[in-house]
Amino acid sequence: MEIATRRSRVVLEVAVLSLICGVSLVFAGDIVHEDDIAPKRPGCDNNFVLVKVPTWIDDTEEEEFVGVGARFGPTLESKEKDATKSRVTLSDPPDCCSTPKNKLTGEVILVHRGNCSFTAKAHVAEAAGASAILIINNQTQLFKMVCEADETDVDIGIPAVMLPQDAGASLKESLQNKLNISVQLYSPKRPLVDVAEVFLWLMAVGTILCASYWSAWSAREAAIEQDKILKDASDEYLNTESSRSSAVVDINTTSAVLFVVIASCFLVMLYKLMSYWFIEVLVVLFAIGGVEGLQTCLVALLSCFKWFEDSAETFVKVPFLGGQDILGIALIITVIQIIRVPNLKVGTVLLCCAFMYDIFWVFVSKWWFHESVMIMVARGDKSGEDGIPMLLKIPRMFDPWGGYSIIGFGDIILPGLLVAFSLRYDWLSNKSLRAGYFLWVMIAYGLGLLITYIALNLMDGHGQPALLYIVPFTVGTLLTLGKYRGDLRHLWSKGEPDRLCPHVQLQHEEQ
Repeated sequence: MEIATRRSRVVLEVAVLSLICGVSLVFAGDIVHEDDIAPKRPGCDNNFVLVKVPTWIDDTEEEEFVGVGARFGPTLESKEKDATKSRVTLSDPPDCCSTPKNKLTGEVILVHRGNCSFTAKAHVAEAAGASAILIINNQTQLFKMVCEADETDVDIGIPAVMLPQDAGASLKESLQNKLNISVQLYSPKRPLVDVAEVFLWLMAVGTILCASYWSAWSAREAAIEQDKILKDASDEYLNTESSRSSAVVDINTTSAVLFVVIASCFLVMLYKLMSYWFIEVLVVLFAIGGVEGLQTCLVALLSCFKWFEDSAETFVKVPFLGGQDILGIALIITVIQIIRVPNLKVGTVLLCCAFMYDIFWVFVSKWWFHESVMIMVARGDKSGEDGIPMLLKIPRMFDPWGGYSIIGFGDIILPGLLVAFSLRYDWLSNKSLRAGYFLWVMIAYGLGLLITYIALNLMDGHGQPALLYIVPFTVGTLLTLGKYRGDLRHLWSKGEPDRLCPHVQLQHEEQ
């Protein structure tokens, strides 16, 4: 009965872990990416860039819109002070597929999408004397304007910018009301590294550090308690050990494989059911779990001080402090403390499965779903919200386009389980920091995450599966060091060193 109950608990813990770690991605939002559908060719080789379109009505600055630049035409200025302020006029005919009836003298012409190619519209607008062309999309999203495959004349001398439907409709309405509209067109460059990425890196590394030390401290206390049991052979201690062991769950290889299956099911469910109401349900569940995690962390912290010795056994009502990141960090630390990998074998299987899971749902899923399932879920594109709550996210502080830098819980929890295991092993074997494994695995995690952010910037902000870089660094470091030092057998199967008199050793360490 006890074994069946424990198995059920393990399955439940794996299901919870799969839901929490379902999104494993480093991502920077609000970026226009390259694609292979519209390859570059001479005269049609501009990078896709976002374009700021501030507007003025009768010389009073009004709303600022965001568009996307075309593959063709000249590139736009990157600084607002260098961009020319020009009047806007409506095209007649609206599609600008034939010569406009109104004479243009350097105005920006506003046209509708459709009835002819984008380059044809640009040619007509340029011939009529326009300084630029704004094309209103027939959808609320932005569209990448490219050259047709059979077009040969793509030598266009004016910039072309696509506006979303609602922005174009607003400008059109103002022009129809005989208002004097002016715009500027410019495309600010993003900083190479944003402070948000630095903060996220520090948050991820700091969270794993805190969780690992808590886990190792708990394991050492449990080892001391177990030594007392062996020494005194007391029923009282036996009962204590039974009650203590129920607070921690050691996952096995089956659970590690099961994680990928359950996490994939959760991810598909999130993708298919993504909507406003579903995100609200997730936010409520996340808030409950986050507050529980925050309470657990605070109670454990207070119990470290002798004037709060009894607080660990007392229910403490923690107020809702607000902040997705605060609750998220508390939840991550609690999960790493409760769920443990007992040896390197389980940790390797878990992270290798997560490695394949990440690659599949970020890259391979495009072949079946025609879009990256992981990226769509992380961004919450179908929900009308800012994405699911199982993420740490920080606003991009010095990015002219705003947006968020994001890291999924899975990129912290899953490698964090292995890092915490290495520190527990070091403490139980009385290894120094340099002679142990924790320091090197922690450095490996930090480097892996750093490489992820480098790849993120090299890929123009396109979402990266962080475990693609983190897993080889962390698992590879632990396997290589273990083999070199001769500890691999203990690390792989037992997960703890042979100790002739562990009680004496641990007591000596505390002195």
